[in-house]
Amino acid sequence: MQFGIFTVGDVTVDPTTGQEPTENERIKAMVALAKKAEDIGLDVFATGEHHNKPFVPSSPTTMLGYIAAQTETLQLSTSTTLITTNDPVKIAEDFAMLQHLADGRVDLMLGRGNTGPVYPWFGKDIRQGIPLAIENYHLLRRLWREENVDWQGKFRTPLTSFTSTPRPLDDEPPFVWHGSIRSPEIAEQAAYYGDGFFANHIFWPTEHYKQLIGFYRERFEHYGHGTAAQAIVGLGGQFFIRPKSQDAVDEFRPYFDNAPVYGHGPSLEEFTQQTPLTVGSPQQFVDKTLGFREHFGDYQRQLFLVDHAGLPLKTALEQLDLLGEVLPDLRAGFAEGRPADVPDAPTHAALVAARSLADAEAVS
Repeated sequence: MQFGIFTVGDVTVDPTTGQEPTENERIKAMVALAKKAEDIGLDVFATGEHHNKPFVPSSPTTMLGYIAAQTETLQLSTSTTLITTNDPVKIAEDFAMLQHLADGRVDLMLGRGNTGPVYPWFGKDIRQGIPLAIENYHLLRRLWREENVDWQGKFRTPLTSFTSTPRPLDDEPPFVWHGSIRSPEIAEQAAYYGDGFFANHIFWPTEHYKQLIGFYRERFEHYGHGTAAQAIVGLGGQFFIRPKSQDAVDEFRPYFDNAPVYGHGPSLEEFTQQTPLTVGSPQQFVDKTLGFREHFGDYQRQLFLVDHAGLPLKTALEQLDLLGEVLPDLRAGFAEGRPADVPDAPTHAALVAARSLADAEAVS
């Protein structure tokens, strides 16, 4: 089980002070959070990709390469990489380069994003979002696994005997998670290839995600990759905790009420009841997070959003300190009763070892 944080990199006014960070301050804050994540023993840091205000992470591999040089164990990922509007050739080469620089500590989450105008900015049609995601990923897989690719598709120019460079580290492509909050077609795609499925379980009620993840697990088994319980699942989550529950509620309420995404909608109490958001004490956070397994089964990756809605860096770092204090309880709780045949979260070393074992068994 991997635990980590993800950021969408929003530049949002702090509603309690009226202060808005500069883009430079926000970018540097994201780096500080990644380094803090490693310091407290988290496994993963993931950054979003956006090309519009109020967001700053337009170049995830640049940021992750910089973080890779300043960390040693942290797994670097995205949340998400836009498979629809990025050229698959550029994704293949950028992430292979990052994989080499980070000594394999790289995977990525592919998705369609949540910003409609990004499609025409990059010459794409939003009405073709699902077909773009399917075709582009098919090409990406081939670019990582074949040295000479001939390609003819609907959405990009043909390729003739094309080799993307550099080749993946150890000839093992980065592991791919397919991220979705609403599309069974993306869950189907993840299941077809035996890839991971990440449900960014932060905004919608639990029942919606139970259906989406359940569908992915069924199709994973259908395609022969293992049992439904062995499918590779990741979840998003949110929290704001203080030693005293009421202090957490009082401090977080103005940020919640004015958040660009869910502000001025359901009350904080309604939202925490219906979604994974925990606002309260560390023990309340642990109990609610461990309860995710009751809805979704044993899974492999849990990422939390801690730096949104205008929260200052100082507060976000304090949240990570508190997370670090309860991290052993989370690890122990998820490990308890976990079946032996449920796989661990994929890593580069594990994927290389599995391929070597499969090759040896094929020879024998």
